[in-house]
Amino acid sequence: MTAVTVQRNRPSGFRISKRVLPYVLSLPALLVCIGILIPFFTSVVYSFQRYRLSQPWARQFNWGENYLNFFTDPKFWNTLEISLLYAGITVLLELLLGLGIAMLLQKRTTLNNFISIMLLMPLMTAPALAALMWKLMTNPGFGVLSYLASLIGLQDFRWASSPSTALFTVVLVDIWVYTPFIMILLLAGLRSLPTQPFEAAALDGVPRSFVFFRITLPMLTPYILTATLFRLLDSIQQFDIIYAMTQGGPGDTLTVFQVEAYLNFFQSTNVGRSAALMIILWAITYFLSNIFIKNWLRLRERARGLA
Repeated sequence: MTAVTVQRNRPSGFRISKRVLPYVLSLPALLVCIGILIPFFTSVVYSFQRYRLSQPWARQFNWGENYLNFFTDPKFWNTLEISLLYAGITVLLELLLGLGIAMLLQKRTTLNNFISIMLLMPLMTAPALAALMWKLMTNPGFGVLSYLASLIGLQDFRWASSPSTALFTVVLVDIWVYTPFIMILLLAGLRSLPTQPFEAAALDGVPRSFVFFRITLPMLTPYILTATLFRLLDSIQQFDIIYAMTQGGPGDTLTVFQVEAYLNFFQSTNVGRSAALMIILWAITYFLSNIFIKNWLRLRERARGLA
């Protein structure tokens, strides 16, 4: 037999060296990083300037005056208090509700899978659109929620129109939108936990409360920290829901960092103060994220040690 050698025609063209290929593949990430860092450092520069769009000729460096003024500015301390209060309330309530729903849906059944998918529907809605929808439903004149409130004796409930109930209203909208996010993360965590400890506890007749607090909760802590970190960083930077419903009002009731910076930039044209507010917000989120990440790493190392 005659061996026939078939020579394959290799396509000729531009070839990338194996040594260069990793740098080429990382180029998109580098470009994104540069695209993030340029606005960030621009904001840092603006935050050290006395800069108003209405008075461009008076633009000059004030070397930290914007930051020093915050110490004696009641509006800043109100913004800091409202932002932390809003973030704390929303994350705590969403975590409790998300964990409770995840526990109810933990068993893998067709019905539970269907319910978990349906509960994700609010998360697919843009926060601004969800806020406008709730704004219509809570309208004191024709809103369906106002009508339902009147049936239980809450006549002329002002919802977001009153300083005493505005925070409650926007927290309610935030919970409706973002609780499914925490629920789906914790549900994935619950379904990935090993079954051996629970089977052993069931054989020994251990009470459910003991199983939850001594077995389920410690094993679920990394997932809880992850969900809390994501939601805390998002809540403290909340803008869409609050601005769409109240524009930061009534008065300064809900002037969180993002809303206060927006109003300073677009209404007062005070670029320097607006940039300084955003840099302080960045510092707060950086500090909080470091705390959560360190705790998460510590828990992971402990889990590896036990394994």
